Amino acid sequence: MTFSSRSGGGALSDIELAAEIADGAGRILQAIRHGSLLDDDILGDTGDRLAQAWIARVLRRYRPQDAVLSEEAPDSTERLRADRVWVIDPLDGTRDYSAHRPDYAVHVALTQNGQPVHSAVSLPAMDAVFRSDTVTAPTGALTGNLALSRSRATPGMFRVADQLGLQPVSLGSAGVKTMAVVTGQVDVYLHAGGQYEWDSCAPVGVARAAGLHCSRLDGSELTYNNPDPYLPDLVVCRPELADRVLSALN
Repeated sequence: MTFSSRSGGGALSDIELAAEIADGAGRILQAIRHGSLLDDDILGDTGDRLAQAWIARVLRRYRPQDAVLSEEAPDSTERLRADRVWVIDPLDGTRDYSAHRPDYAVHVALTQNGQPVHSAVSLPAMDAVFRSDTVTAPTGALTGNLALSRSRATPGMFRVADQLGLQPVSLGSAGVKTMAVVTGQVDVYLHAGGQYEWDSCAPVGVARAAGLHCSRLDGSELTYNNPDPYLPDLVVCRPELADRVLSALN
């Protein structure tokens, strides 16, 4: 686990900018929940809109030539011709955020050639930012835990957990679940209930940097900045478990 920092006085590098954006948007989201003055759908909608507006303004100022794919912004085919594309989720886990639960995240990734090259994931309620340049591999013994979506876990995922002898743990945001593998709280994260590129891009960038296995459920490569950003399934796991997990899935 690392916290974002800005190098003294110089221009922000891509990874520093990613971390600053993830951290700053997370602080905005925490402030919006101040005093529980807003709740339910109003809170989620406000968080989505304000975090997106701030991120968009920052990227226009610091990387005006780059393209952006964001859950909360209109899509443009111009990104398909761009060399550098930021894939953003200003608020991943809106339902959990709206319910004042801690398991929500901010995802920020810069992609090139369809892959995340610099990634940051903020877990605002935990005051933590995970960066692809400083993250380390999980240590310690396997936990026997498997992270599944709180709202979109499919029956097949529970069958796989049973086959592998793993205890399902329900969590919110995809970023939270992926970082749970990064920190060694769980060994595996599986998802088959439908996602988009912004749900997994930054978390996968951080997880890969930590030496974890990341792929589609059939073992194929995850790619980003596709014409259709729908990317419905994901597996992130400790590398020593990858063969067993993929065998159980397929």
